[in-house]
Amino acid sequence: MRRRAPFLLLLVVLALWPGVAGAQAADASVVVIKVDGSIDRTVASYLRGALAEAEESGSTVVLQLDSAGTLDQDAVALAERIRAATVPVVAWVGPAPAKAQGAGLLFLYAASLGAVSPGVGVGPLFPLDLAGHEEPEPAHMRSLATSWAEERGRPTPLAFPGEPRPAQDAIKGNIAQAAAVSVTELLDEIDGLRVSTARGEVTLRTAVARTESEEPVTVRFVDLGPVDRVLHAASSPTWIYVLLVLGIAALAFELTQPGFGFAGFAGLGMVALAVYGLVVAPFSWLGLGLLLGGLALMTLDVRIRRLGLATAAGLVGFAVGSIIVFGVVDDRIDVSPWLIGSFVLAALLYWGFGLTVAIQSRDRLTSTQTGLVGLVGETRGELKPEGPVYVKGTLWRGRSGDGPIPAGTRVRVRGVDGLILRVQPEPAPEESAEDDGGAEGL
Repeated sequence: MRRRAPFLLLLVVLALWPGVAGAQAADASVVVIKVDGSIDRTVASYLRGALAEAEESGSTVVLQLDSAGTLDQDAVALAERIRAATVPVVAWVGPAPAKAQGAGLLFLYAASLGAVSPGVGVGPLFPLDLAGHEEPEPAHMRSLATSWAEERGRPTPLAFPGEPRPAQDAIKGNIAQAAAVSVTELLDEIDGLRVSTARGEVTLRTAVARTESEEPVTVRFVDLGPVDRVLHAASSPTWIYVLLVLGIAALAFELTQPGFGFAGFAGLGMVALAVYGLVVAPFSWLGLGLLLGGLALMTLDVRIRRLGLATAAGLVGFAVGSIIVFGVVDDRIDVSPWLIGSFVLAALLYWGFGLTVAIQSRDRLTSTQTGLVGLVGETRGELKPEGPVYVKGTLWRGRSGDGPIPAGTRVRVRGVDGLILRVQPEPAPEESAEDDGGAEGL
């Protein structure tokens, strides 16, 4: 009986095998991985992680591309990761007007199947990396892409565009093998095709079921999370520039105000994101130094209450620094000259006039408040420790240094902290004298 047990177990497994296979077929799934914009550190990590999860679940991958290339990332290594995937990877450029340039085009060659949407742009292949690093030889890349196609049993690529080409040329040049306007149409178009993976050939099951009799296919869309999306945006040279200038402008505004308020914290947040972007994206140290030095000179001129030579020199330094700070990257992701011109004009108006007027107004207000020291007023709301105080015909913000003060209490101004009056309640024994002083103060 013991000798027969293994045979009986084998018979049970064989009997259940069709049911197991059917269950696996019913669990067919597709993961749509969206790759949008330059492929920086954040997007590269997200792409690798999404491919690994798809391999664990055995899902077919649709790589939705709209990218001009990598940003300081190894484009060939990422393409090799796509080629080495153990599940089918369909690289689809879409929807229109998406583009696949540089590393994005290389992904089309590396995928199990390439697809395009009408109206998209494909190419050029170089530069692969938008950071301006040294590029591989074109002949080597053509040989590599051809070997990938032969390995996968795909038609040999006939086109390696040196300029943007329409979707129709991508089909004719064997860059892509399918055309679809949307993801749903693509899934219907490629259903049933045989494609190659690192583990061998696989028949695609991607069509979305429309009736109960059809086998269900689960389609899941993945994208960058909220934090990664912010970090990805902060890695763009344009957004680094915008965040850095606006952040410093907010901090400069705080120099004209007492204390440290919302503008200061917002400025710190924007500068922190810009610093992260500078860690990810390549830049010119000379350009950054001129940009920051120019803003510092204009801020110094504001602090010394004049609009003079420092402002003019700072504005010139800021303009030159803005032009060359990201001059090392490809023109497709460099800061727009129109944006730079707008920011230079805005900097002149903001530092040259706006902050100067603000600090002059603050000086006048502080001078007026200093003249209130010693006068008696009345609280128009509870001070705990701050609240409204009415002194000499005007409502001011007061602060109590001796605990809460009820509304309607007569108080004397003892000092000024920035734009806030420091007050104390008037002692009761001196009520008559205070009444005289209060009449003068009010």
